[in-house]
Amino acid sequence: MSRDKLLAHFEEQAMFCTMFGSPFTGQLIQRMGEDLRDGGPVDALVGRWPTNPRADALSLRLAGALHFAVLSSRDCALAAVYPGGDGDWSMAEVWPAARAFLEREHEWTARFIASAPQTNEIRRSIALLAGFLSFAKDFAGPIDTLEIGASAGLNLNWDRFAYRTKTWSWGENSPVIVDTDWNGPAPAIDAHPVIRNRAACDLNPLDINDPAQLLQLKSYVWPDQPERIARFEGAAALAREAGTKVERDDAAAWLSAMLPQRARDAATIVYHSIFLQYPPRETREAIAAAITAAGETATAGAPLVWLRLEPEALFDGPRDSQRIVLDTITWPGAVRRVLAYTDGHVRAVYAQ
Repeated sequence: MSRDKLLAHFEEQAMFCTMFGSPFTGQLIQRMGEDLRDGGPVDALVGRWPTNPRADALSLRLAGALHFAVLSSRDCALAAVYPGGDGDWSMAEVWPAARAFLEREHEWTARFIASAPQTNEIRRSIALLAGFLSFAKDFAGPIDTLEIGASAGLNLNWDRFAYRTKTWSWGENSPVIVDTDWNGPAPAIDAHPVIRNRAACDLNPLDINDPAQLLQLKSYVWPDQPERIARFEGAAALAREAGTKVERDDAAAWLSAMLPQRARDAATIVYHSIFLQYPPRETREAIAAAITAAGETATAGAPLVWLRLEPEALFDGPRDSQRIVLDTITWPGAVRRVLAYTDGHVRAVYAQ
């Protein structure tokens, strides 16, 4: 990978982090980019990165490594200057400690960044909720759900969260409270989906029952966003209590095995969020083919729904669009509905 593309990735990701409400992570990645340019320890770690740094979220892998070092007390000097409960931090203090860690812990960091970040962004569930409610408004029977690209499976329990906006709410008391700036009509909040079974897969699911893997998952949440950390911790506790499991498998292969076995006395909803941009095109096409083939055998009593929260650039939107579209395709009939637009962290939703 060329040096220019590497530097452009760090510059772009720093901008995105700042735009998405994390000035700390934005400034940290900006310093990483400067260190890469100047031949420092960041350059030693990733200067010869062989694949697309943007697709690999390379800078976020490094940010996660530093946050893990803080959370695990691997570097107490770094932890002392990182954002805490008071929100007080100075990059003039953070970066020297971070740079020293990356130089000293080169081998450990190289192993850590070999894994792609997994966020299980809990707030995405408030957009997905609109899709589930839209279907349940007209279907009162049991529903089996299949989530692909589920990471640790925290969003498998979306119906056990409490959702609160200025104009509507859904769900009872929960350790997870999800809010957003909702614009447009409210979802079908009188609907109550009856979830009978839930299953999920991921290429590399992290085990929330393993303290080290749980900490790794938490490390990808930006440290100056305490509300995101609180949602993560609540969702992780709920998932452990519910015994949430995620199968290790390729999404296309898993769906090809699961969908032919789907129940004939219930609806099946296949869903995913900010996932399709990561698999290669061949895998995306295989996923679509498996769902479409299953849709051809759907009936009114056992419909199939494909619920997607993905970049609109993957579908019929402009190729340079940054918007995320929430849509459903329902069989019989392969009827598509666009329900809303949002961003990757679902800070605001524009319902249609």
